[in-house]
Amino acid sequence: MMSESDRFDHTLQYYEEHAEEFAAGTVNADMKEIRRRFLDYLPEDARILDFGCGTGRDTKAFRELGYEVTALDGSQSMCRIAGDLTGIPVKCMDFRDYSPAAGESYDGIWACASLLHLKKKELLPVMQALGKALHTGGILYVSFKYGDYEGERNGRFFTDFTQEGFCEYIKMLPEFRLVEHWTTGDVRPGRGDERWLNMILERTDYHM
Repeated sequence: MMSESDRFDHTLQYYEEHAEEFAAGTVNADMKEIRRRFLDYLPEDARILDFGCGTGRDTKAFRELGYEVTALDGSQSMCRIAGDLTGIPVKCMDFRDYSPAAGESYDGIWACASLLHLKKKELLPVMQALGKALHTGGILYVSFKYGDYEGERNGRFFTDFTQEGFCEYIKMLPEFRLVEHWTTGDVRPGRGDERWLNMILERTDYHM
């Protein structure tokens, strides 16, 4: 039987084995409108962490708009693809090991379809670490498949959320305030019937 820890490792292995296929299906996905909603909350000279950057699609878009971006992903193969696309070093790290370094601080963190691969109890300390990496008033964008499922699907582990479920979950994270939420269809061709929950969170002045 697969252990709790092995589930995330199994998901990372999926991306190692299917990196090129996954990249082909996502690198051109139109995320412009969702990126705009995120950027509307940030200053013009914002520092952004792309947490779970995948192909580097959004890192590249942010950099082309003049933002300073740090990119991180858990899969070595995806980091290589993202580095080739963006022209910057991409840090490879298990999300569960993330802790901001001394002096590391961001105006915005973009976690697009990345945190959804963690179990709820694994997600909590990771979001706490992301809170420490944000300035007070900083912005975190997160997205999850819409629903209440938690388990393996198509070779990967997923934690889904509804708005109500996430509002209940975030009570354990007083360092964040939910600012905005909305649902969208999947932007990838042929998958528009899949629903996503998008959320903008603000880092409060709560002292952790």
